[in-house]
Order: sequence, then structure tokens, then C-alpha cells
Amino acid sequence: MNLNRTRIAVVSVAAALALTACGSAGDDDEGGGADVDVKEDAAAEFDDGTAMKEFAEAGAITIGVKFDQPGIGFKGATDDAPTGMDVEMAKILAGSLGIEPDGIEWKETISDNREPFLEGGEVDLVVASYSITDERRAVVGQAGPYYVTGQQLLVKTGSDIQTVEDIEGKEVCSVTGSTSLENVEAKGATARGFDTYSECRDQVLDGTVEAMSTDGSILLGYAAENPDEVEVVGEPFSEERYGIGYSLESPEMCEWINETVQKSYDDGTWADAFEATLGKSGVETPEPPAPDACPAA
Repeated sequence: MNLNRTRIAVVSVAAALALTACGSAGDDDEGGGADVDVKEDAAAEFDDGTAMKEFAEAGAITIGVKFDQPGIGFKGATDDAPTGMDVEMAKILAGSLGIEPDGIEWKETISDNREPFLEGGEVDLVVASYSITDERRAVVGQAGPYYVTGQQLLVKTGSDIQTVEDIEGKEVCSVTGSTSLENVEAKGATARGFDTYSECRDQVLDGTVEAMSTDGSILLGYAAENPDEVEVVGEPFSEERYGIGYSLESPEMCEWINETVQKSYDDGTWADAFEATLGKSGVETPEPPAPDACPAA
């Protein structure tokens, strides 16, 4: 198995995202959020030779998350740990292995390096607004989904762009390696890729590009930070199904991930995670999506 060996070492949620960006999702030492159960003697529940057994015995795991997506995965310069819905899901997965939050090594993961990080063993899991696609599943494992959102547009207030039809022939940015770039190109826009969402946001603020496009929940976070300068427009024009990435060298991880996600639905910890992050605005907690079946062994 190609595992990391350094273990020891939604629409209308702008207020929630702004709070999370300020690090106010919770009060504990690991960045706040919902209370997550950490299973005792977890290693005994897994078969020898599995990745889960190794993680549980080590009491540590490396997880790739975004650091620049308010409400999803965000880590400020003075924060001890990232916060957001993806981070809460990562804690739920680690807790099922008996791993405390301080046993998680958080590794900043941008859209363009999610597959390379998994293939090269830089991380053990990726929980980073990681839309499930057939192309990605050809090179890495993706379990879930655990959350569904849709792609929208961020523009300067008063822009002529108000719907996705208006981006034809216009320059639109997102992050390199994201499905968002492919989607805007399909709508006739000229796509520009950047390493991080904040770089793309800055291009919209200074007028270099006419629009930014990614998941609506992420865009609302940026709009909340600059409410007089930018706005989110248009109806969602894609369905983004967030999955959890793992190495294809450890296919047994798929069933464990899906079972853990389903259990979080059943026992309410998924809802707690949503309410501690995206739900801070008071938006109704959505029905969670059913995980896909794992590939046949």
C-alpha cells in the first residue's frame, strides 16, 4: 500500500460561511465544530493488512483539505487548525478509527494536486470539495457523496453577467484542475485557472476577469467578505457531488468510508457537522445524499 509514513509526526449560507472564515465555528483547540465520537479499541474491528487497521494502530492519519474555502475548508493565518464541513467529515472518519482530532495531520490540498497527493502517498484521504467524476475515479478512489451543491457565478456588483448564458465569450476564472473550468468552457467562456480560489476572487475584485465560477456555497463565502463589491448570480448550472478520495491501492477503504458516512447520517453527526459550519446562518439542514455503491472487488 502506498500510505503516508509520517503519521506520527450550499445556497443561502453566506452568513454561515463568513462566521466560519473568522474561525468562529466552535471553541475547541482543533478549530471548533461539532462533537465527534472517537471509537475506543477501533483497531480490533479491522482486518490485518488493511489501511484502516494501520491508521487505527498508529493513532494518526494525514488528510488533505482546502485552506481557502470559507465554510468548506478554511484555515486563517492565526488558526491552529482548519474549519468547515469537509473538516468535520474528516474528523468523523478519523474518529471511527479511534483517532483524536490532534492525531490528524492536516495538509493543504488544492484542486490540481488532489490526485497526485493520493497517488504519491502525500495524504491518506482527500476531503476537499472533491467532486466525484468518472475521470477521477479512473486514477483514484472516490467514496460518497456526502454533500451536493451546484456551480454558480461570482461577479462585481452591477455586472452585465446575471445568468450562465451571459458568460459566452467572457473570461471566467476558477482553480486549475477543477470541474468548474470544464463547465464554463462548455458554456462558451474563456476559462482561466489559478492555484487557489482566493487568487481567482482577487481577479474579479480588480476587474481582470469578469466572473469567477465554482460551487455556490464557496462563492457565497467570498461574497460575504466583500458584500458591497461582489455578488453571486444565476441559478446553479451543475450538480457537484462531493466525495472522499483514497488510493486505489487500498480499495477496502471504500466500504469503510461509505459505512462511516451512512452512520453519520443515521446517528445525527452529519447534521451536527452541517449545523456547526454551513448551517450557522439558520438555513435548513438538507437531506444528505446516499453514497454510491463501491466498485466490485
